[in-house]
Amino acid sequence: MSVESPPFGPRSAPARRSPGRRLLDRALARPSLASLIATVAVSVFFAVQAPSLVSTEGLATVLDVGALLGIGGVAVAMLLIAGQIDLTVGVVGVGSSLVAALLVQAGWGLWPALAVSLLSALLVGLVNGVLVVSTGLPSFLVTLATFLVLQGTALAVTDAVAGRASVGGLSAAPDWASVKAVFGATLEVGDGVFRVSLLWWVGVTALASWVLWRTRFGSAVMGVGGAPRPARELGVPVTRTTVVLFLVTAAAGWLIGTLGLVRFSGVMVDPTLGNEIEFLVVAVIGGCLLSGGYGSAVGAALGALLYAVAREGIVLAGWDPRWFQAFLGVLLLLALLANGVVRRRLLAVPRS
Repeated sequence: MSVESPPFGPRSAPARRSPGRRLLDRALARPSLASLIATVAVSVFFAVQAPSLVSTEGLATVLDVGALLGIGGVAVAMLLIAGQIDLTVGVVGVGSSLVAALLVQAGWGLWPALAVSLLSALLVGLVNGVLVVSTGLPSFLVTLATFLVLQGTALAVTDAVAGRASVGGLSAAPDWASVKAVFGATLEVGDGVFRVSLLWWVGVTALASWVLWRTRFGSAVMGVGGAPRPARELGVPVTRTTVVLFLVTAAAGWLIGTLGLVRFSGVMVDPTLGNEIEFLVVAVIGGCLLSGGYGSAVGAALGALLYAVAREGIVLAGWDPRWFQAFLGVLLLLALLANGVVRRRLLAVPRS
């Protein structure tokens, strides 16, 4: 008695993956893994070259640099995962803090002035988001145009109202003490001064990670960046998700500006494109794909820490500071090459 084969042929056993392929698949599931390895390696290297880097003073400086850069980098990473770019985070920080400083000089309380400055920052984010989704223009160009508008406006208004490129004297405001407790508190440990911006950085990173991996909005962000057309056909609110993400980067810019405003009891109006590029660089170093659909908030935070370790390590090691730009360029190039490999690997996986 013969046994007939199934109508569609014999059932084949699932293909076994090699150990190397399984390891690669696990690495791809963790976008922050490469930045973690790079951060540990660079930290060990500069700790040997400059032992003072691991002193309390050195650690405080590294974390201070990384905190401000990390807050913006995490927000930019979320937007980058959705396939968009925002070049206005830094100038929004300068502009919103300028609004707050001018209102305080006009007799406002500091808390109401900060609330109005937050609304002004969110307005910029709303304009950016609406322009991107309604015109279909590349977000890089839209936000570059917005950056130029805000840059010129900030410089012109400051010169016309204050007669100089800075506005100060905020410490005389009656509610200065409570505002400083939230945005300017410090803790001295040995020779190091640790600032509250570190806690804001950790909080922003934790919140962004939770949103990306544990909420429907996070799934929408991944879907919008990975496959926008299928996501729209499946009912994902692409327009709303994109606009909300631009509001998030604007809020991050406001927070960065407010932390600087309280630290220096004023604002120096010198908005340049450098900060925006740095936020983008740390997001890419942290594992975000420029094409969207892949990345993590933790990776961007580690990218900011890597940036800070390299910058401070080069200074403490006594190297020419210009080597930092070369070092940063090498890191970015390696990250782009690695991201290219990741993108090709992801494209090879069939999508349902």
